Amino acid sequence: MKNKKIQLIAKNLIQDEIYALKKLKSSIGRSFNQIVKIILNCKNGKIIISGVGKSGIISKKWAATFSSVGIPSFFLDASNASHGDMGQITSNDIVILISLSGQSEELKNIIQYVSRNKNIKLIGITSKKESVLYKNSDIKFLLPTVKEADPGNIVPTSSTTVQLALGDAIAISCMRYNNFGKLDFKKFHPGGSLSVKLKTVNDLMLTGNKIPFVQENTEMKDALNVITKKGLGVLLIKKRNITTGILTDGDLKRLNNKFANFQKLKIRKVMKRNPISINKDTLAAQALSIMNTKKITSLCIHKGNQKNKTIGIIHIHNILKANIS
Repeated sequence: MKNKKIQLIAKNLIQDEIYALKKLKSSIGRSFNQIVKIILNCKNGKIIISGVGKSGIISKKWAATFSSVGIPSFFLDASNASHGDMGQITSNDIVILISLSGQSEELKNIIQYVSRNKNIKLIGITSKKESVLYKNSDIKFLLPTVKEADPGNIVPTSSTTVQLALGDAIAISCMRYNNFGKLDFKKFHPGGSLSVKLKTVNDLMLTGNKIPFVQENTEMKDALNVITKKGLGVLLIKKRNITTGILTDGDLKRLNNKFANFQKLKIRKVMKRNPISINKDTLAAQALSIMNTKKITSLCIHKGNQKNKTIGIIHIHNILKANIS
């Protein structure tokens, strides 16, 4: 088989799946709103998701995505549900069943169990309006009928792509409604490369005695001792608890060449006022970008809107050591 023919097969498959997604887009309506709202209102329960075969694999992805955006969810194996695992479903839960045919034998026992408990809401995701799942669901989402992307129209391809996209659409709709941001997302992703990307300056900043603070009335000879001891190449100047200025080791070298009485010079007379300060919840990657843009190596850190009250300092080396670039 020639390379061009292989590429054509791939492109045709992707085109088929794009068409299927367009049909899904047209299907988003009232029932989708109902699904999002009932999930958002599930405050004391869990979202339990199940399916069989390829729909089961998609169900696992739904559960993983929901959990990652703060919606307590887990996948229930339909086969094991009939052998004791049904006990994981409580009266405050919502059950989502995904089945293209809506007739999977393994799901029927779950449908019967949920139907006996009126407090448990059942969401049915299927493409067959006459199916057992559709008829017994409290909220029904009718998947569009799509052509599978293989020549025989039998391999789950377009249909599973549609199911996957629907789950993502529900999860992100709930996420945005709840104003679920990067810091919330970080709580559920403490490990891996994703966690590194979501580190904030609060995770990396130096605090307390590690901050190179000096008072405005400090003489240069004492300031030199502080900047040498702290090892950051920068001094933060404050008046009582308010940060008023900054000086770098480069500034000190230039001042030493300029003033004959450098050692006795009061730091307030030569400091640079209004140092750049960022909120403690700023992503470390964003802080690095600011440093590169401003051509500086350190930033003051504050919380809330109190820009002149420094609670920490971050040096470019702190960020680079965390493998953030």
